[in-house]
Amino acid sequence: MTHTSEALVDQLEDLGVEYVFGYPGGRIIELLDELPESDVEVVRPRDEREGSVMAEMYGRLTQTPGVLAGQGPWVGSIGTIGQMEARLSSSPMVALTEASERGDYSTLAPYQQSRGDYGGLDLPKILDAVTKEHWFPRSPTETLRSVQLAFKHATAGRPGPTAVILDGDAITEAVPEDPIPPVWDAGEQVRNWDAAPTDRDVAAAAEALAEAERPVIIAGNGVHAAQAYDELESVAEAYDAAVATSYLGKSTIPETHDLAAGVIGSFGHEGANRVVSEADALLVVGCRLNPMDTNWQAPSFVRPDEQTIVHADVDTRNAGWVYPADVGLIGDASESLRALVAAAEPGGPGESAGNDWARDRAASARESFADPKCESDAVPIKPQRAVKEIEAVVDEDTIVTADSGNNRFWLLNYLQTPAIRTYFGSGGVGGMGWATPAAVSAAIATDGDVVGVAGDGGFAMTMTSVEVAVEQGVAPTFVVLNDTSLGMVRQMQAADGDIAGVEFHDTDFVAVAEGFGAEGVRATTPDELGVALREGKDNDVPTVVDVRIDRDEEMADQLQSSFYAEVGGLHE
Repeated sequence: MTHTSEALVDQLEDLGVEYVFGYPGGRIIELLDELPESDVEVVRPRDEREGSVMAEMYGRLTQTPGVLAGQGPWVGSIGTIGQMEARLSSSPMVALTEASERGDYSTLAPYQQSRGDYGGLDLPKILDAVTKEHWFPRSPTETLRSVQLAFKHATAGRPGPTAVILDGDAITEAVPEDPIPPVWDAGEQVRNWDAAPTDRDVAAAAEALAEAERPVIIAGNGVHAAQAYDELESVAEAYDAAVATSYLGKSTIPETHDLAAGVIGSFGHEGANRVVSEADALLVVGCRLNPMDTNWQAPSFVRPDEQTIVHADVDTRNAGWVYPADVGLIGDASESLRALVAAAEPGGPGESAGNDWARDRAASARESFADPKCESDAVPIKPQRAVKEIEAVVDEDTIVTADSGNNRFWLLNYLQTPAIRTYFGSGGVGGMGWATPAAVSAAIATDGDVVGVAGDGGFAMTMTSVEVAVEQGVAPTFVVLNDTSLGMVRQMQAADGDIAGVEFHDTDFVAVAEGFGAEGVRATTPDELGVALREGKDNDVPTVVDVRIDRDEEMADQLQSSFYAEVGGLHE
């Protein structure tokens, strides 16, 4: 006799699941009770919020579903942070949770009950608002099939989070020997197929790009999702197109490439925004063009009446969603880009010596990665200089995770990524506290060098992830850009003190790090920061670098694009 929990673990092994980011509680205990005898390793975060971010980052980085396991009320509350980021950042993720059902007592003044019955919580409604799909199986057969479907849907089309809510008999009973309907082989049931654009649309897109004098590509997170890095570079070279990225698309092309123009957006590179505005044809790949990307639709930025727009996306609803598109390429980004390369005519733009516009404009646009303050020796440390010290230790094998707030905009502008897949930020839902658990997850997934960057507010939200890194034997470097405040909000004040809740107690992050078993260093000068970062990279335990930055450096005033100013600088 095989219990459902045992069969479920067998399925996870068949599906190649390496890690479950799980916190014991409720019916999930049945699952975690079986995992020690399996090939699946449990990474126990300090709470479900951190676990959800770790699972999301694992999915985003590997493009295989990251698995979160935890008790229903908490996966449906603090654990929704990572699921929301997964939904808006297109990260494949599966949440295995439960309804905290207590047999015949579930309808009687229920305790933690999450089935949606009278008097209880409604976990299905909560997850319905966040996930792509969710399942609430009622039997062992449904449980096993639901888990298979959760993994399938997490990677089908536009990736995202799915969930299975385990309940009572559906996880505790024995699996029938010959169930009807049958439970198929997990690997076969979970298979997906990539969609590709039509030949007609590819031909129309190729013609538009070939005839353009100033073609520009906007590469978004969909390129990361499809891991279509080589294809992106091939299209850029085939059509002699400059490549700008969205924030979530940062590092889809090395930002040192001679066709790379930087990151667009309201706090993006002025150079990249200018290149997009000057284009006569735009190829948008895997980018929904959210308000931050489009400078809140500043009239002079993207102009559908004057520019030909080709929009490539895995979901037909996204093509032409924000701006009317002349051509839609509906399919996986790698398929669409490969088709465009194949459609490029021999002797076309990429082989023409006469069209140097893209390389010339990209070169001038990349000047936005520099600023005189990046060389400043001032104390407190200028955030611009802090980013350049971080850049100095980031090589092609180093991953940077960036939190929300001012820190991510300093990084966006002044960290010039040297290779693909080296930068990931909290930019879907954009929650604070993301970078630290994400850095731990990236270190676990790659066993490589990782630098997690956050402000002191964001770091304090999830700094217990440092202890998880110690426990897992990985050694990220955590950089805290510390201005003892909620910097972005504080800088919105018309006068000091007119917004409540923006000042923080000066926490001793060095002592915190040491308490977790990590190393802690305080850097008050640029030289101290450089030394700390280099030593942190060589450490075999995690290192927390508390960087005292100049809190008077106004991010919005310095980094706001001219196009964003055109619509009044709405800010966040």
